[in-house]
Amino acid sequence: MPQGVTRFQHFAAIDWSGAAGERHRGIAVALCSQDGAAPQLVRPGHRWSRREVLDWLLEELPADTLVGFDMGISLAFADCGAFFPGWSESPANARDLWAKIDALCELDPHLAATSFVDHAEAARHFRRHGGREGEHFGGGRGRLRVTERAQEAMGCKPYSNFNLVGAAQVGKSSLTGMRVLHRLAGHLPVWPVDPLPQSGAVVVEIYTTLAAMAAGRSANKSKMRSYDELNAALQVLGAPLVPGSGPIADHASDALLTAAWLRGAAHDLALWNPPALTREIAQTEGWTFGAQ
Repeated sequence: MPQGVTRFQHFAAIDWSGAAGERHRGIAVALCSQDGAAPQLVRPGHRWSRREVLDWLLEELPADTLVGFDMGISLAFADCGAFFPGWSESPANARDLWAKIDALCELDPHLAATSFVDHAEAARHFRRHGGREGEHFGGGRGRLRVTERAQEAMGCKPYSNFNLVGAAQVGKSSLTGMRVLHRLAGHLPVWPVDPLPQSGAVVVEIYTTLAAMAAGRSANKSKMRSYDELNAALQVLGAPLVPGSGPIADHASDALLTAAWLRGAAHDLALWNPPALTREIAQTEGWTFGAQ
């Protein structure tokens, strides 16, 4: 098997948040090693800020780590041939999209993305709070990427990253995460926007529901809110159990389980070569690691 999928020594999963404010209960970071030990939370009990996660990735990430980031690394492009059809400044690819979001949100505190979704042209494509739905949103769950269509075929119910409303929305976390990805340029490659390097750490997009499904849970019951539930799922993956009892925040359990899942999934060559992933889709929409 190619070195590119067997060389990782550590596996990190980041459960992300696009919520307002500086520090978030919804952010959790978990890490496990190739030696098979149980996954562990990084800074357990700490309420992370988005900037602290960025700093951790830049300064403290172990070498040769596969980092799973629970957010959408891009927006739908293939369905309309553009991120923002009709806008003359619509970015041509994912990296240009990240750069544009970060530039327009330069003054937004805490790596927020408010200025981007409030931009007169961009706003026409988003569903925002207060019943504000742009005429190009597309209705329903909104425009989906090719990888999200693949998730649908696996039994999931993804929502568009253009949707910023409701409990199931992932748009806010995706847009704030794109600001982080832009700031990682030159430090950490992001697959498949960047080719999988032969050495060093790499970031991939994850959907924690896929890890839960691999551990025997259904898509609509993917959340684990007790140590018993988490450890039952870890056992299915053949991973050591996490010490603890009683309730656990689902953000923490998502990160712990997904780090353990990545440790096994990283060696599956098929997951690095999904059938629908073309070069153009890699450069524009990206992909969710594990989606087939």
